[in-house]
Amino acid sequence: MRLTILVDNCTCIDRYFLAEPALSIFIEDQGQRILFDCGYSDVFLHNAVRAGIDLLHLDFLAFSHGHLDHTWGLDALIRRITEARLQGLPHHPPHLVAHPRTFVSVFEPTAGDIGALLSREKVGHHFNCTFSTEPVALTERLTWLGTIPRLMPFESQDPIGSKADDERPDFLPDDTALAYRSEKGLVIITGCSHAGICNIVEYAKHLTGECRVVDIIGGLHLQSPSTAQLAGTIGYLEKEGLSHLHAGHCTDLASKIALARTLPLREVGSGLSLSY
Repeated sequence: MRLTILVDNCTCIDRYFLAEPALSIFIEDQGQRILFDCGYSDVFLHNAVRAGIDLLHLDFLAFSHGHLDHTWGLDALIRRITEARLQGLPHHPPHLVAHPRTFVSVFEPTAGDIGALLSREKVGHHFNCTFSTEPVALTERLTWLGTIPRLMPFESQDPIGSKADDERPDFLPDDTALAYRSEKGLVIITGCSHAGICNIVEYAKHLTGECRVVDIIGGLHLQSPSTAQLAGTIGYLEKEGLSHLHAGHCTDLASKIALARTLPLREVGSGLSLSY
């Protein structure tokens, strides 16, 4: 598997890519081309051009959850594919994989609607879709995890806004991640880890039967975390024996400094490419 971070909050040193507070990752594995999240704007499209990546020929488009910093770029991708169709250019629309509630609006008291711009019905006009709470195999080794069981008492305790369809507090049941079974162990690829990064890792191990974890890439949702959450997360990850920890996006500086004291934290940013 090879992955390239198309969008992150930061860029890597000496890499002339754009950044925004969002996430999008391009993955290639076993002949399959996967886009994981679309960021907030069309930045991921510009960075794909810089990286020489063709996003007109994707096999899968998978979403981690429905928040604006992961889904609002979908509008730009639809425009790009539609323009290619109108101009008679070669293209291959991807199969979309998401939780059934990913495209339900989310209202937050201060920010307003922070959910996806497009409805599930509208998305279905542009893509063949699989909406599932169960895991979906994207390749023989790469799995979209579906609903993550919430087991850790120090994680996933606070809702963010409320879903428009039932007006109940949103604990983000749609939040999920990817798990890749490498020869050395699991590589976990996350969006924001609203479900809790430790919950995600535990479920990935349970689902795949692989107990070794070699790397975690993406957002850990450690933004001014409670003392219990930060300590619990560090304690859990220390026991996993990670070779690398690529914590980015929604991981604040204080949390990165704390993680780096005992864990193999690595630089993350738009343009970073990793191979497994």
